[in-house]
Amino acid sequence: MSAHATAPVRGPRQVGGPRRPGRPRRPLFGNRPTRSPLLRALVKHSVMIITLTLMLYPLLWMFGASLRPDNQVFTTLGLWGSDLTLDNYAAGWSGGDQLNFSRFFLNSLTITVLSIVGNLLACALTAYAFARLEFRFKKTLFALVIGTLLLPYHVTLVPQYILFNQLGWVNTILPLVVPKFLATDAFFIFLMVQFIRALPSSLDDAARIDGCGHWGIFWRVVMPLSIPALGTSALFTFINTWNDFLGPMLYLTEPDSWTVSQGLASFLDATGQSAYGSLFAMSTLSLVPVLGFFVAAQKLLVEGIATSGLK
Repeated sequence: MSAHATAPVRGPRQVGGPRRPGRPRRPLFGNRPTRSPLLRALVKHSVMIITLTLMLYPLLWMFGASLRPDNQVFTTLGLWGSDLTLDNYAAGWSGGDQLNFSRFFLNSLTITVLSIVGNLLACALTAYAFARLEFRFKKTLFALVIGTLLLPYHVTLVPQYILFNQLGWVNTILPLVVPKFLATDAFFIFLMVQFIRALPSSLDDAARIDGCGHWGIFWRVVMPLSIPALGTSALFTFINTWNDFLGPMLYLTEPDSWTVSQGLASFLDATGQSAYGSLFAMSTLSLVPVLGFFVAAQKLLVEGIATSGLK
């Protein structure tokens, strides 16, 4: 054999020792064994049920407390008492001479409907201008509008009250409704701007060929296609206006003009005995419009947020 014979070429060194025949080698960074689909589904649904129970328990407790007599509201353990009654609903709805919850519900409904109409019209027009029109300082003005989201409501509270008081609008619904027609909610403007920008501009060009101006494009093209964003804005406006307490407390001083939130606060008496049973009964009824509106508009809510760049 020649002295210059080459040594055999060795392959790369195996990690983890030589491989035994007939036994598959376990990878160095192998995957964990997968759990059974039944176990994963069981854990998933258990977590969802526990979370749902924690979220619904306060509502269930409030509904159960509304069916108890006043002397058992905080003394009975569990969700349901032994003596269930509907007297709290009758007493709370009548409320005596000053508390008329039918009037409170009508006042809240009037303010809420006007606020929704004002927000949808004003914010949609403003959003169309920022999304489709070209004018000077467009980006600067849009940045200022978005910047108002960082401004706390309490900063403008005193100047607004002084202005509305000088206009003679105190004890009327005008301070609560008129600002909605002036596009003061920057969040809804931003939401609609993002939605309108996603609409094809070719639709505007086709409408111009048919003789439509900006007003015709807005009403005949943009508004029908923006129903998901409009539904989302209407839902949030309804919830915020219906639950608002600070604004009505400042501007509505007469009991005949009170809203539902003010009527609920009147059941609490810091110096005397509070009617907790009637309070929980009317609180339960006050949730019915919010839940009903949410169920009716939840599809538009999902579509409006998913297609507006807020994923």
